[in-house]
Amino acid sequence: HRIVMPGVVTPPLDVPQHIKRPDYKNLKIKSDDEIKKIRKSCHLACDALKVAAEIIKPGITTEYIDEVVHNEIISQGAYPSPLGYKGFPKSCCTSVNNVACHGIPDSTILMDGDVINVDVSVYYDGYHGDTSDTFAVGKVDEAGLKLIEVTKESLEHAIKSCRPGTTFSSIGDHIEGFVEKYGFTVCREYVGHGIGEDFHEAPDIRHYRNHHAPFSMEVGMVFTIEPIIMEGGCGVWKHGDGWTVLATDNKRSAQSEHTLLITDGGCEVLTLNPHVS
Repeated sequence: HRIVMPGVVTPPLDVPQHIKRPDYKNLKIKSDDEIKKIRKSCHLACDALKVAAEIIKPGITTEYIDEVVHNEIISQGAYPSPLGYKGFPKSCCTSVNNVACHGIPDSTILMDGDVINVDVSVYYDGYHGDTSDTFAVGKVDEAGLKLIEVTKESLEHAIKSCRPGTTFSSIGDHIEGFVEKYGFTVCREYVGHGIGEDFHEAPDIRHYRNHHAPFSMEVGMVFTIEPIIMEGGCGVWKHGDGWTVLATDNKRSAQSEHTLLITDGGCEVLTLNPHVS
């Protein structure tokens, strides 16, 4: 008999919009009351991220950032979503230089020239809000600053495309198409996601070219876009602590994240708090 190997896989076939999707293939449509609650959680997450940004400098530990974020969140009567999530031991994630994501705040001391991503998620009144950004520590080289800038711009580029009728798979087209012009790559192992009563809801939102989520955005859907953009290759590996994800080639990465709501007119970025400049 002949030996058969996988061939070329073509894009998925369309399913008419009038056919009901199962939960794993669609996002939940949020009610006005749910949106109000998610918006509040997102604003609290944005506030906590701003507080973290204000203290980042050489000489502090990532554990200190976690303490500041934690105290800011609980002072508002909210809960830090990562704390205890599948055993995660801290209240935010701090990922420095070659740590791609999910870095556990610890005794690591920030040094002049580092780049650090702080990922903040808040649970308030039954709903989650999620945001992150990458910051320069002291004086960072030109290449590091460019990495941070392109990461933010790739997120903004994707957000501009989000509106009713846009396919979720197109998010990856916008992000990867943008960053590859600057010689960067997109991490393929970690994704954006729906969010609401659950920290992570369907579907997975990939930040590279794909055909995994060809269905369309609808009014009332809430989800995150959170690309990890890498200086070198897109390979990563997980540390023995079960969380910390590192670049295989030890090069730097940056991440930026917002939570979005699809509206009649396009989308609302819920983690752009009007109280935050």
